[in-house]
Parts: sequence; structure tokens; C-alpha cells
Amino acid sequence: MTQGKGAQYGEGLFDSAGQMDPFSFEKAARSSGACLVAGIDEAGRGPLAGPVVAAAVILPEGCIIENLTDSKKLSPKQRDRLSTEIQEKALAWEVGVSDAALIDQINILEATRRAMESAVARMALQPDYLLIDAVTIVTDIPQKGIVKGDMLSHSISAASVIAKVTRDRIMESCHHIYPEYNFHKHKGYGTQEHRDKIRVHGPCPIHRKTFRCVREYCGNRSS
Repeated sequence: MTQGKGAQYGEGLFDSAGQMDPFSFEKAARSSGACLVAGIDEAGRGPLAGPVVAAAVILPEGCIIENLTDSKKLSPKQRDRLSTEIQEKALAWEVGVSDAALIDQINILEATRRAMESAVARMALQPDYLLIDAVTIVTDIPQKGIVKGDMLSHSISAASVIAKVTRDRIMESCHHIYPEYNFHKHKGYGTQEHRDKIRVHGPCPIHRKTFRCVREYCGNRSS
């Protein structure tokens, strides 16, 4: 695993007017010789059910997508619109998915890394530098993990939107298979309604059985 060049990246976060520059990390990577910089982020580390989904996005140099920010700060309608625009403008994008069974087998952090690695490996255009929200992955590609990267890097913000929209759609599809849990509403997160449904119906195959509020009910169904 390589941390890559540029442990110093993070300098130059603000432009001459004192505004935060959402391309500062991309510019630093390109100044070191990179041409294809991919932003990587995930959605779904915290839920009690469903997969964790990662996305990798390579935007053209200087590509500005208006109103793009951390997906958690956007409404579903805004995310859908931005997701379409990102896919249209990106040089390349891809997603990787780790399901609940893998999460239970290797833990959520490692499953998240696995999904990120899959997203990168599946890209039609291979990046030569990775900007990743908070973590690092196993790869020979130079990389930088950036805390709060989904708010500091335009590329990571783009990946966060793609990952979130993809995961939400997966959970909406799961609702049709397991309608008793109302996955279309809470997307597998640990809301009071969801916890009540688990208490009544027990976990289903897409629940994360090593997670608190799920494992207590494994093999213990009530009516």
C-alpha cells in the first residue's frame, strides 16, 4: 500500500480571496505529475442493513459542478440531479459494492476499503492519483486520505453523491423484496422505526448481523 507523494497536500486550501478552493488537492496532485485524479468516497458505513457502496470519479481538470458538496448536505432531489450531471461530465466513474455478508465477515472498515478498491479496479480509465475521504486503500496508485474530504475536494464530493444515490436506489429495490422493513424510507439506517421492525420480524438476509441492534435478534424472532 502506498501513501503516495504529497504528504504536504493541504497547503493552499484557500485562494487569493480567502475562499476555500475545492480543487486544491487536485491541483497539488497534478503539480506532482498526475493527470487523471480520482476522488473516492463511500455511502453506508453506519446502517444496520444493506451494502456499503463506494464510488470513484475522475472529473476533467477545472470542471465545476454548481452546488456540489458533501452528499449528506443535499436533498434526495438535489443528489439525483447532481448525480446525472456528474456522470455526464466525468471522464470516468465507477462504483464498488460490499454486501452485508462481507461486512459481517471482515468488518465494516475493511469492507469499505474493498468496495473502494473494486470501484477503482473497474474504471474504464485508470487514475494515476487517488483522493480518498478519510482512509487509504491497498493499491500501487499514489493516494491521499483526506479527513472531511467530501467537503474539501470537488472530486471526492462528486464521488460521495454517486455513492449515496447508488446505495439509496439499491435500498429502494430491497424494499420490494423485504417490504415489512420499509427500507425505502430509512435506507437501512438505525431509525426507531427500523429498530422496531427488526424487533418484530427479526433480521432479514441483508441485515448486518454483527451490528448492535441486529445481533441481539438473530435467531430470536417474535410475533
